[in-house]
Amino acid sequence: MQFWVIQTLNSLALGGLLFLLSAGFSLIFGLMRIANLTHGALFMLGAYLGASILKVVPNLWLAALLGGLAVAAFGGLIERFLLRQLAGNVLGQVLVTLGIAFIIADACLVIWGGDPIPLPTPEALQQPLRFWGFVFPSYRLVVIAIAIGAAIGLYFLMERTRLGAMIRAGVDDMQMARAVGIPVSKLFTTVFCLGAALAGAGGILGGPMLSAYPGLDADMLPLALIIVMLGGVGSLTGAFVGSFIIGFIYTFGVALLPDLAYVILFLPMIFVLAFRPRGLFGKFAA
Repeated sequence: MQFWVIQTLNSLALGGLLFLLSAGFSLIFGLMRIANLTHGALFMLGAYLGASILKVVPNLWLAALLGGLAVAAFGGLIERFLLRQLAGNVLGQVLVTLGIAFIIADACLVIWGGDPIPLPTPEALQQPLRFWGFVFPSYRLVVIAIAIGAAIGLYFLMERTRLGAMIRAGVDDMQMARAVGIPVSKLFTTVFCLGAALAGAGGILGGPMLSAYPGLDADMLPLALIIVMLGGVGSLTGAFVGSFIIGFIYTFGVALLPDLAYVILFLPMIFVLAFRPRGLFGKFAA
């Protein structure tokens, strides 16, 4: 029984991290119509930056904030000076993001080396919680709460603010959004920065669970792609639901059938797309 409870908690914690990664990815994909293949590398970059920031500022929450802002600024530069120059050239944009992902991966390897770097769990959360005879890692429960809080914050941003209305208009019909005077170019930069910030902060928050290591980007990017296709392009609800579905499938798949983990991971996406090509909550065909 302990195994199932702990694996369920691990699934929820992984799902929370995946939501921080996939929410921004889904919005970027939905608004800009490009698969930002840099996203996994931004997650990894955040984890490495967090390891360095923690040496100066020994506070994980402050490190997540600072690291998220740094990755957001880097993402803004990518969008402004590279992707915007390739507006309308979707293949060129995808190739550029892929190239930047390789550059980031190699730069991290040169700067931080090839050994995994674990990020320390905050001291106040190092002791596990005991409830009904079960032992729960405190930090993972906090990660779940942070993910839910981020989801609520993004919901109010998207549904209750003028910026959110403009983003939704751009996702639903970019040409009409331009026609009514929405500054789509500035919107691209804003959404790209937001997505990069979420990815960077997610990498730091995931550091105590996953560590920072070469190849982290390659491990996380496929999961983000699956979540976006499963939940629906441009849908935060789809990203939230899809993240926890994939979190459960991946965690239990690796634990129970490690040799078939990726088969089990991709089958639900294939099944859903066969009957709902737009994803569970998609509003338009990607």
